[in-house]
Amino acid sequence: MVNIAVLDDYQGVALTLANWKALPGDARVTSFRDHLDDQAAVIRRLRDFEVVCVMRERTPLPRTVLQQLPKLQLLVTTGGANASIDMNAATELGILVCSTGNFGNPTAELTWGIILGMLRSIPQEDHAVRAGKWQTSVGIGMQDKTLGIIGLGNLGSHVATIGKAFKMHILAWSQNLTAERARQFGATLVSKDELMSQSDIVTIHTRLSERTRGLIGARELALMKPTAYLVNTSRGPIVTEDAMVQALRERRIAGAGLDVFDQEPLRADHPLLSMNNVVLTPHLGYVTKETYGVFYRDTVEDIAAFLEGKPMRMINPQALENTKRRTMRP
Repeated sequence: MVNIAVLDDYQGVALTLANWKALPGDARVTSFRDHLDDQAAVIRRLRDFEVVCVMRERTPLPRTVLQQLPKLQLLVTTGGANASIDMNAATELGILVCSTGNFGNPTAELTWGIILGMLRSIPQEDHAVRAGKWQTSVGIGMQDKTLGIIGLGNLGSHVATIGKAFKMHILAWSQNLTAERARQFGATLVSKDELMSQSDIVTIHTRLSERTRGLIGARELALMKPTAYLVNTSRGPIVTEDAMVQALRERRIAGAGLDVFDQEPLRADHPLLSMNNVVLTPHLGYVTKETYGVFYRDTVEDIAAFLEGKPMRMINPQALENTKRRTMRP
């Protein structure tokens, strides 16, 4: 019997979006819809599983967890990488880590949904109409406004292209961005401070790393116009959350659209939940039927390849040297 855990299947769709029956008959797949924050609870849940499938970075798997899962042979993470897995520990413990493909630019699409929701007060107006009210707000148009994009990679450049279609002025900055690449997408390369102070909307599309953690803090937020909006669909810790909450509470910026947070899911008493100048979504950037279809299809392929001894989408091939003492099958 091979026990396979699918973690954080919030919508309960993992087992319907791929052909799990393609796995050997003695493979038993268990999907968990609830999220566990406590490390001890995660260990108790996973200690009897040989294979664990994780959705992006929803459940951290540090060394302190991995070293207490002696049966674990294979981790499959959706997407190309997962910063929440301690790769050094996995490699030393002989735990193979595989990845999956991805699909399109759904996070860029959600970014624009959030921007439109903020500027046209769509969530508030939906609620007002249902309460019997009519036209309770005055929206803000996007034409001739300035869009500041932090990170002009795959997602940021897609956001820029749509911004140009709305006839916006596009500014861009990141640590390694060149003026040539900025021009390629109709943007002007500026300094970070210039972007923060000149933009009507600041949207973040850079990876979380040691260089970008806390990239937007109290100093950067203080540079923003009081009429400007902040959008984060990348990773929560790129913005210093306490400083952002304070700026929103004191109306030093007009509002924020957030799909990502320091701790997910948000705790019930989080101050953002009581604010009327934010649009909040539960980390939906990549959550589309098409993306999930690729994620879970490739997850099944990775598991099948592992069980059959075939090539996999392996992130840490160095771990192979340590798998002999973790043999799953005789």
